[in-house]
Formats: sequence, C-alpha cells, structure tokens
Amino acid sequence: MNILVTGAAGFIGYHLCEALLAEGHRVVGVDSFNDYYAPLLKTRRHAQLEGRDGYRGVKLDVAEYEPLRALVRDESIELICHLAAQAGVRYSLENPFAYQQANLQGFLNILETCRHEGIERLVYASSSSVYGGNEKLPFSETDDVGRPVSLYAATKRSNELMAHCYTHLYKFQTVGLRFFTVYGPWGRPDMAYWLFTEAISDGRPISVFNHGKMMRDFTYVDDIVAGVKASLFAGSLDRHEILNLGNHQSEPLPELIEAIAAELGVEPVMEYKPMQPGDVPATYADIDRAKSKLGFEPKTRLRDGIRAFIDWYKTHPEIATAVKESRHPAGTGAAS
Repeated sequence: MNILVTGAAGFIGYHLCEALLAEGHRVVGVDSFNDYYAPLLKTRRHAQLEGRDGYRGVKLDVAEYEPLRALVRDESIELICHLAAQAGVRYSLENPFAYQQANLQGFLNILETCRHEGIERLVYASSSSVYGGNEKLPFSETDDVGRPVSLYAATKRSNELMAHCYTHLYKFQTVGLRFFTVYGPWGRPDMAYWLFTEAISDGRPISVFNHGKMMRDFTYVDDIVAGVKASLFAGSLDRHEILNLGNHQSEPLPELIEAIAAELGVEPVMEYKPMQPGDVPATYADIDRAKSKLGFEPKTRLRDGIRAFIDWYKTHPEIATAVKESRHPAGTGAAS
C-alpha cells in the first residue's frame, strides 16, 4: 500500500518506516527536522531510510496545510500514520505555542487532508499522558481522561476529541494509540533512560525525581511498532478507536536505573529531587483491548530492551556527543 508516515525521522516513525518497507509497502515519510533535540539524530535516522526501495522522504511541516494535502494527493496515499508532534511534558511548560502549532494545527491539517483526499483510515499517536492525575491502575481506555496535568497531555486528548468529531461527521476511520514510555535504539534523548545513560557514562550524578517513587510502563520500540502496524491493517476496529499500547508492566524507576548501571558497569550517583510539574507518579497500561483487537503481545523485558539501547548508544558516540552539545535546558528527566 501507499502509506504516509509523519514524523518519519522521529524515534517511532523511523522504526515504523523500516518495518513497513521490510514488508513491501511504499512509504512516503515526512518530517520537519526541527531542533527540539540534536538534528544529527534525526538526519542519521532518516539516512537509514533514504535509498531504500519504496521510500520517499520529504521535508515538510504538518502545520502547513496546502503542501501536506498536495503531497497526499500527488503520491496517491491510501493510509496515514500520523506520528509527528511536539513531544515532551517539561518543554510544554516553557514553549506552549510550539504545542499549539504542531499538535493542534498540525493534527487539524491531517484531519482535513483525510477528509478531502478520501483517506479511509487514519492511525495517530496519542499518549499515556492523557490519563493525567488518575490514580486507578492499570489505566484503561474507559477511564476518565478529563484531568490532564500538562499542556502536552491536553493537546493529545484534544487530538482524540477532534478525531471523534471527524469520524462522526465525515465517516473515515480514526485509530488513536496511547503509547506508554517507549524506549530503545535510536530513541529520544529527552527521555529518562537516555539521560541516565549519558550521565552515568560521564560519571555525573543523575536526577531522580519524586525521590525515586516513580513507576513506569516501559515499552520497547519493536513492540510498539508491532502494535502500530496491526492498527494500520486490522479489520476488527471500530470507526473511532482508542487503544493502549504498553508493556503491561509498571516497573519502579530504580529498576530502570539498576538495569542501565549493570549494562554500563558503573555505580550510579543519585540526586533525589521532588516531583516535577506536569509529571505523574505512575503509569500502567491495561492492554486487553489491544490484545483482543490487534493481537498485541509485547515481548521485550526491560533488561533486554535496555541492553539493546546501550549497545546502540556505545556504537554511536558521535550521536551521543551531538546530543550533549545541543541539549535543550528543558530536556531533563522526562519519563513519559
């Protein structure tokens, strides 16, 4: 099929494009290549895709409607997987307009493109952050999601509501995927696992928020990609669908730190700090619906996934250096 993947130079987008190409699909990948984190990481991901049979990469900001719609029309796109977004909980506190532009305007442009270009199914990235201050674990798709605690979370919940509206009005199918703390090779350098690896490798102390009393549903990127692929092609989905994609394991933050330290062979030095604004103490995915609808079965244990990430990190020192040199001040300790 002809599939558009937005955010193709991003973490999940890159891995998804690789998987779709391996199955013989034609992929048009778009990305704005912004500088939220080191551009070298995005260009290196994208370089892995360029030259592959069936791939075309386009530099394009989804907040620009007319070029986006023209691309979908000209490339005879049949499915859209929308992964492009401004990520990061902390960054949304300092740069709210970036989220309005990318996550709201950009998503509206995607919806309007689907409406006018006859796209029958849109799969898009939501986030576990929509569960906000919920205290009931595990998080289920039927839980209340009316209490976001960050602007990032509010934009992702807004996307779900906008998708519902467009499905109701214009009848094309929308599938929202609530991702839970995705990690792995070629990952995001604003996430806790990368920050911890970088600091421990350099012999610096790591910032451990909420005094280490954090739980996360760490989900390996290959498992996420399997769920995204299934959501693109599954025949058993509702017209408007929301699904959790997580590992169904809520693990203490010290377990992550211990796994990283063990792979690096270095004893970490920890600086315990209070909870950061916009953060939550625990995430945990109920994945029964994804199992039933998609056959989703995450397979990767945290220790194995961290080993794969650190093996990759050690073999790409130039990327690690570029990330450190360009690190944004707000990119500290995101675990979501």
